[in-house]
Order: sequence, then C-alpha cells, then structure tokens
Amino acid sequence: MSSNHPDGHPFYRFCRTALADIRTQGRYRQFTPLAREADRYPVYEQEKAPATPATPACDHDREVVVWSSNDYLGMGVEPVVMDAAITAIREHGAGAGGTRNIAGTSPFHTALERELADLHGKEAGLLFVSGYVSNQASLQTILTSMPGWICFSDRLNHASMIAGIKGARGSTTVIYEHNDLEDLEAKLAAAPPDAPKLIAFESVYSMDGDISDIAGTCALARKYNAMTYLDEVHAVGLYGAQGGGISERDGVADQVDVIEGTLSKGFGVHGGYITASSEVVEYLRLAASGFIFTTALPPAVVAAALTSVRQVRKDAWRREKMFERVNAFRARLRKAGIPFTMTPSHIVPIPVGDAQRCRDLSDRLLNEYGLYATPINYPTVPRGTERLRLTPGPFHTDEMMDQMVTALSKLMRINAPVDVAQKIAEPVK
Repeated sequence: MSSNHPDGHPFYRFCRTALADIRTQGRYRQFTPLAREADRYPVYEQEKAPATPATPACDHDREVVVWSSNDYLGMGVEPVVMDAAITAIREHGAGAGGTRNIAGTSPFHTALERELADLHGKEAGLLFVSGYVSNQASLQTILTSMPGWICFSDRLNHASMIAGIKGARGSTTVIYEHNDLEDLEAKLAAAPPDAPKLIAFESVYSMDGDISDIAGTCALARKYNAMTYLDEVHAVGLYGAQGGGISERDGVADQVDVIEGTLSKGFGVHGGYITASSEVVEYLRLAASGFIFTTALPPAVVAAALTSVRQVRKDAWRREKMFERVNAFRARLRKAGIPFTMTPSHIVPIPVGDAQRCRDLSDRLLNEYGLYATPINYPTVPRGTERLRLTPGPFHTDEMMDQMVTALSKLMRINAPVDVAQKIAEPVK
C-alpha cells in the first residue's frame, strides 16, 4: 500500500478526526464566494454556488452588502488607486521578477518606503509581502540578533507577532496581561537589568476593538531600557491627522522604536512594512529571511499603495466619514436594543458567545437578508466569546444600516427596545 494512501499514514487519520471535531464544535470555516463590485462598494455579488452542509444552493447571482471588510475606507476601489495600478502594470508588467536583491528595486518601492517613513516620522521604511510577514520576519530577526533578548508580549497580540516571537530561538518570552501596564512594569522590574528587552504590542486590537496606552508603554520602556515594537495594522490610515495611526493621534510616534503597519486595510491594497531608524531598517533589510528570500511586491501593487497612502494622508474627510458612520450605526443598535461591545475604535463587535449560534447567525444574515457579517470563533478569540465583527465604513448608507439592524433584531429575537446599557458597556472577556 502506498504511504500516501489515506489509510497508509497516521496523518490522514488525524486530519479526518480533527476536521470532524472542528465541525462538531461548530467552527468549521468555509469560504463565501463574493465578488466585490468596484463601483458599488460595499455591495458585492454572490456567485452561483452549489449547496454545502452549511448553506443552501445559490442558483443565481445576487447582491450582498458586506459588513466585515478590512478595507475600512474603501481605498481598494478608489478610482485614482485603481488607475495607478493599471498604469503601472501596463508600463512594468504583472510581477516583480524576483526578490529585490535579485531583480532590482522598482522606483515605486523606494518611493513608498520613503512615504511610509515620513508618515510615521521615522528615518526609513522597509516593505514586506504582507503584514503577517513583516511582523513575523522583523520580530524574529530582532530577537535573534543578540543573545539574551527578553520579549514582553501583550497576551492578545496577533498571531503573526506570536509566530515571530516564538520563532526567535534563544530569546525569552514574557507574556503580560492585555493592556495592563501594572503587570508589564512588574515583569520588566523582575527581569535582569542588563538584558536586552523588547515590548511588543498593538495599538488597535481588531477583535475586541480596544486601544493600548502607547505613551504609558513607552514611558515604561524608557524606565527599564527596553525597545518598543508597535503593530499599527488596524489603525494606519484611520487615526491621526494624516492617518499615521494611534501613535500619530496621541503625538507619541517619536517615542516608538519600530512601527509596523499594513497596506491592505486602511490603505486598501496589499503588503506590509516597518518603519524605524535607518540602522534598524538596514539591519532588517540585510538579515530578515522573510524579506531576503521572498519575491518583491509587484510594481502595480506598490504603485497603487503609494497613491492610496498619499491620498489618505491629505483626505481627512475619509476618516471623519468613517467615524460618523460608526457612531450612526451604534446609535441604531442601541435604539433597537441590540447588544454590542462599546469600544474606543471603529470596530463594532456583536457578542454571541457560542460557536454554532454565531455561525448560524452569520449564515442566516447572508442567506435570508443578503448581509455578510463574519463570524469570529476560536482560535481567533477564546471559546465562549464568539461574536460577529462589524466594520461600518464611509459607504454604508442609512438604508444599509437599517437593513442590518432589522435583520439582527429578528434573528436575535429582539422584539422591542430594551435597556442594554450595561451589556453595551461590558467588554468582551
């Protein structure tokens, strides 16, 4: 019997058992076939699809309003951004042709790195193929650069940060409680004074929607001689006078050693980056395997991202409109008595608390009302804290909001407005 036969190796049996267990827990994930309509965002087209165990057959294309996109400002469908990509692909082709060390560096890459460094008030920037890779590669490279590194990591840091920290063999990891500066200080104080230290944390935590105290964290870093590494992925483009993130909004970007971000959310395109001092960026450029051995972002993608960053920096109305829409949506939820988690950010979580119910609620919103809201289950969030994660944007109309509130009211069996102030105020545990 061949070793790759389904019954010939234990891994095949493991896969079948694990998949059955995931289905039993109600957290089996399936892709939803949706095609974005560039001129009607956030309207998408649901393509014809056969029936699955979770969804009925869709025998015709239909319109769906998407409520969970991370293209927060709709920059991915901004005409000037799309035109930049089209022009670049006609002039420079579809791909980069290799890594930047092998195939050369497009002027677009250099210009975008300078733009991002300027956005964050740093000396230099470095592009990666994704935000995940920029975190993983940068953190791993920093934490393996010298012996004795200790990384102080917020308990709710993103999986990409955790991957980079775990991959740094020889370093020590200390987990501090989420956004708890007292716990962080106690652990910094207990560490060897002469050990190289790094505090890794995020600005906006995308599942709970809470925001870290960057100034307080940087103050502790100075007190205990630690570097700071800040993930601004869910904040760049959205906060600050020019979209530099929470660190720009709070006037503390100059206190952070390394600021990491993405081009795929507030800027609506693709790619990740870090900005820092020139010597840190140069070291990562020459030492980070996730940069050295990965084909560069295509010129068309970089040209689109560069145009988007420049547009977002000068168009404050996009940020203002997004927050106006977020506040308008929350007001409707509150009036209808629909519980949601009040956050200081643009994220609107609807707590459900059960994986299967969360999946079913999402499916019914899509199948019965043409509304797409992503169910967030374990391992993205702890079991028992399952939720729908909604992200109102500048182009969600009053009518779209009313449709969502009406659907949630019926599906969650909320028949009349109730006093849910306490539920709203309670953070998701």
